[in-house]
Amino acid sequence: MRHGKKFNHLGRTASHRSALLSNMACSLIEHKRINTTVAKAKALRVYVEPLLTKAKEDTTHNRRIVFSYLQSKEAVTELFRSVAPKIAERNGGYTRIIKTGFRQGDAADMALIELVDFNELYNPNAEEKKATRRSRRATTAKKEAVVAEAPVVEEKVEAPKAEAADSTEEKTEE
Repeated sequence: MRHGKKFNHLGRTASHRSALLSNMACSLIEHKRINTTVAKAKALRVYVEPLLTKAKEDTTHNRRIVFSYLQSKEAVTELFRSVAPKIAERNGGYTRIIKTGFRQGDAADMALIELVDFNELYNPNAEEKKATRRSRRATTAKKEAVVAEAPVVEEKVEAPKAEAADSTEEKTEE
């Protein structure tokens, strides 16, 4: 009986499952989003979120623990250098699973799993990049002064009415 066992075995042996999740976690950290089945995405979320939490504190012990799960120096380096600073203020929920429909071959339920802080479309709190100007003059003070002095231009609505009146006069003359 499997009472109280909530672990998804994914139809694999323990060694195959750990290798699968390790490789998927490395791909997720490297590419910031991957496309997979919903069952694998949910299993990957349980696997990778504690690793992301450990990456928030950059110590030798945490690096060794994460490396024991990922078995990839490049993924560990990427995780601690670029991913961890972005998720430092987040208290959890580092991944997002978006269902994308069904796979054509076997109708498996597919999903996109991604790191939340690396998606600019869904992340409204991300700061926008400012366009840098290479000018020596202080143009911002001048632009503010011009905007303050410029009068508000009102739109003329009478012009279309006049054209409409002209067209009705032409029709009556014929």
